[in-house]
Amino acid sequence: MNRREFITLLGGAAAAWPLGAGAQQLAKLPTIGFLGQSTPAVENQRLAAFLNRLRELGWIEGRTVAIQYGWGEGSSEQFAKIAAEFVRHKVDVIITSGTANVVAAKQATSVIPIVFAVAGDPIANNLVASLAHGGNITGLSTVATDLAGKRVELLREAVPGLRRLATIGNVSNPLSTLEMNQVQAAAFRLGLDAAVFAIRRAEEIAPAFTGLSGPADALYVVADPLVNTNRARIHTLAMAARVPAIYNAREHVEAGGLISYGPNFPALYARAAEFVDLILRGAKPAEIPVEQPTKFDLVINLTTAKALGLEIPPTLLARADEVIE
Repeated sequence: MNRREFITLLGGAAAAWPLGAGAQQLAKLPTIGFLGQSTPAVENQRLAAFLNRLRELGWIEGRTVAIQYGWGEGSSEQFAKIAAEFVRHKVDVIITSGTANVVAAKQATSVIPIVFAVAGDPIANNLVASLAHGGNITGLSTVATDLAGKRVELLREAVPGLRRLATIGNVSNPLSTLEMNQVQAAAFRLGLDAAVFAIRRAEEIAPAFTGLSGPADALYVVADPLVNTNRARIHTLAMAARVPAIYNAREHVEAGGLISYGPNFPALYARAAEFVDLILRGAKPAEIPVEQPTKFDLVINLTTAKALGLEIPPTLLARADEVIE
């Protein structure tokens, strides 16, 4: 991986490795390594929330702090390479999201502080020993009770006559497999027929949809770096199959998905910036307990509903945190 691949510019911003006097000045600044799980286009809202909160706290990119960007594009191999680059360049703190990214960063260093803005169960996945003390790692966990079951219930409420539920997810990701099993259990509990469309790489997404429109009344999309990186393709294929789908984050609904239910991810990134601020000012990650979200947003895209010929029940619309029209 060369430097051009490693450092991705954001919106035409100056490169993280300027020449001459600027490089000397930048070298003196504390440095954040931002390890993105997908691409800048996919994560733009989350990154913007992180950078905005940093600025509010006095950390201005290029003036009071340097930021190195690495984008994994859903590849575990890329995660490991980028994490190793951050360690080689001796960044002061690594900010990332997604359990696979955190694992890659943890394997790369036990010294550099790591903050995760989003991750699954950090204890079960051996990221931290406890929520109160995580060694060189802390952050925000998205663990919540039966989120999969709640999403299945929302789909059943939104799609009249729902009988056949399909689930698509990356079965090479253990967390995705766990969530897919939870979806299956919820479907069984609600008396729904359930089918799994397994993918392991981007090339398998389109073939997975070829048999979807007939056997499925609705689709549950299990998010992970691979799925997030290819969300536009998934939305397009779901609409072509005329299958209403539910996701874990509002960005999917803003891009054309029908429903999302999950934590406010930009808000988690803003909170992660506060963790980074504490660390840059001298706090140890072990002194900052892992936090869990307390609020979950329900977002509905009425434009997509109309395109699918769905009439969302008023009771469901009334409970939505946001309705996109």
